[in-house]
Amino acid sequence: MDEQWRFLSDDVRPPRTDRSGGGGRVLAVIVVAILAVTTFLGFRAELPQWAPFAGPEIVDATYTTEPIPTLDAPTVTAAVRPALVHISTSTRPFGLGAAGSGIVLTADGQVLTSHHVVKGADTVTVTDVGNGEVYQASVLGYDSGADIALLELTGAADLTTATIGNSGDVRMRDEVLAIGNAGGVGGQPAAVPGVITNLDSTIVALNSADLSRKALSGMFEIAAPVSSGQSGGALADRNGAVIGVITAASGDPAQKSADDANGYAVPIERAMRIVRQIRSGTPTDTVHIGPTATLGVIASNAEPSGAGARVEAAIYGMPAHAAGLLEGEVITAVDDHAVTTTQSLHAALNRYRPNETVALMVTGPRGNRTVHVLLTVGPPN
Repeated sequence: MDEQWRFLSDDVRPPRTDRSGGGGRVLAVIVVAILAVTTFLGFRAELPQWAPFAGPEIVDATYTTEPIPTLDAPTVTAAVRPALVHISTSTRPFGLGAAGSGIVLTADGQVLTSHHVVKGADTVTVTDVGNGEVYQASVLGYDSGADIALLELTGAADLTTATIGNSGDVRMRDEVLAIGNAGGVGGQPAAVPGVITNLDSTIVALNSADLSRKALSGMFEIAAPVSSGQSGGALADRNGAVIGVITAASGDPAQKSADDANGYAVPIERAMRIVRQIRSGTPTDTVHIGPTATLGVIASNAEPSGAGARVEAAIYGMPAHAAGLLEGEVITAVDDHAVTTTQSLHAALNRYRPNETVALMVTGPRGNRTVHVLLTVGPPN
């Protein structure tokens, strides 16, 4: 069966008479952990003294276990909602935008959300659910491969913060609530109940804003009809603790019943590891820190495969164009970082900040040459 997984930010676009979307065959990988239980037998040095066998002793007994409490949806919702925010973004020059959700981590305004909610955004506006205030936000850093971003709200103080749980304690069939800005319409975040149906899902998610696809692994799968706008929202357990960041849904929620709808979330421990990396100020190949530096090129994978990133266009007025980079030239390295694909080009640029100069090794009609480019500020990749 063909089925697609969709990111859950809500597109905000000018009206169009024709809407079309891309689809693709999607791989879902279910990992089953098999636990082997080993019993260690103790022994004594002397020979055992065997008692005469008198037959088994029959004893009446019953199992005694503490019942697992059910999730009280109104109580959990009331505890989590004040620590959530609504996020809206806009992108120049066409006024396109997206809407999503976020989770307040600190009282002074650090907010956890999905990377695809803020991808390509020139401005990010945040409405805090707890106090109703509206803030402008900047992107402190992100890991696009894990679909996690950390924002900072300007002028925020005394915000209600979320209780962060332990995603390592999550088990199959645990009851959960997915809470976020359903439909991207603001107001009170919607709470959708469900159960955990997979602890380690792999999906390929379609971003309806730019039709890009992203493979995501290690995801919680939830049997719940989560919907657009809930991306970046909270997956909460029965105690009101956040155990995941809502990211995607399978298929078209409008055409699926609650019985067969699925949502997906990044486990909170993975998300918080990325947050700690961003807070450290040390970038990696996957984690970008601070404002995004850009060359100002449109690139594709060069042929033959692995040859580099081919420049399809050097955008007028942007650094690469000003430095004389030509259409058709292939970027093979950024300083000492080899470039084999557009993805490796983005990974190499992750380590740089705006106003830094990079040396591009390129091949093309002018032969092999080095082009020095002064990077500028661009939207989050």
